[in-house]
Amino acid sequence: MFNRNEFENDLKRYLTYLQMEKGLAENTVISYNQALVKFAAFLHAGKLGYIDLSENRVLDFIKEESRKGNSLSTQAHLISVLKSFYKYLIIEDRMDFNPVSNIDSPKKWKTLPKYLTIDQVSELLELPDLGTPLGQRDKAVLELMYATGLRISEVINLKRDNIYMEDAFLRVMGKGSKERVVPFGETARKYMEKYLTGGRPLLLKAKVSDYIFLNARGDKLTRMGLWKVIKGYALTLGVYSTLTPHTLRHSFATHLLEKGADLRSIQLMLGHANISTTEIYTYVAKAGIKKVYDQYHPRGKKRG
Repeated sequence: MFNRNEFENDLKRYLTYLQMEKGLAENTVISYNQALVKFAAFLHAGKLGYIDLSENRVLDFIKEESRKGNSLSTQAHLISVLKSFYKYLIIEDRMDFNPVSNIDSPKKWKTLPKYLTIDQVSELLELPDLGTPLGQRDKAVLELMYATGLRISEVINLKRDNIYMEDAFLRVMGKGSKERVVPFGETARKYMEKYLTGGRPLLLKAKVSDYIFLNARGDKLTRMGLWKVIKGYALTLGVYSTLTPHTLRHSFATHLLEKGADLRSIQLMLGHANISTTEIYTYVAKAGIKKVYDQYHPRGKKRG
């Protein structure tokens, strides 16, 4: 339950702290106060206590402000103010955790990630020549990247003992040396098996390597090597400026969301530390829905 008197007392002390101890300008303190007044109105409407507030409730507040039409810079300011306010409450021993500490600034969302449509991905996956070892490798790597959303660094560092073909999942070491388990589908497994039993031994020749994906010399496929492979197919497909290794990761997440997958599951598969990072794909999905509406609704986007 929201305690207005308690909140207002904490707010007054916090604003004094900003002015007297942090030395912030008067206009800055005023802007902080305005942001926290908005926050108080949200708490009051939802009958929420601010001392035991969860991260998800803070995200609800930011989303609500977004729906009101506030710019990304305004949303970023709100998050910054809330982080500062809760840091102050911790300093004052009013609470022992900051529910805003893991929420990223939406300034990072200004450029929505580029992704391919499902039809474009299907066209891309048909391009490799399965009659050659390199074509089998390319087919396997593209299928696996789209099936799992792996980062390029995670793909090139995959080793034989990372992949469990029978159960169709892999273990991957992501950012911050955090290991996660990611499933993949029957199609990816089919072409991985074809590459591992056919193309890879031909690329490996007399060499020994634990790495899954190899170049024409039988050495580990490098980041730049995989980049060139994907950009080559992008040129053929006619999406050179759009398609990068990360585009397949974005396509993986966006298509899962469009088909009804929940954000938490997508977060786990992508290896995002914070769900706020994964939430960018809700913006992408909404943008796609808006395009469909504008194109097909008789009262949609104005036409010639």
